[in-house]
Amino acid sequence: MDIRIGIANSPREISFESSQAQAEIEKSVADALDSKSTFLRLSDDKGKAYIVPVASLAYVEIGSEESRRIGFVA
Repeated sequence: MDIRIGIANSPREISFESSQAQAEIEKSVADALDSKSTFLRLSDDKGKAYIVPVASLAYVEIGSEESRRIGFVA
């Protein structure tokens, strides 16, 4: 699952791949925005944690769950 997080007042974005399901990621983002939580925490395929302040979130783009194929398919 490809995830891109836009940060307010920053020209760069955070981009990574996660093994979490799309529904789990949507729920995490919605819970962080609805609650009094000050941070959104997501993790990638390699175990790295990304902690972003909710106040600086510009957008969260969640890609498809289908993995990309690389190379030739026989």
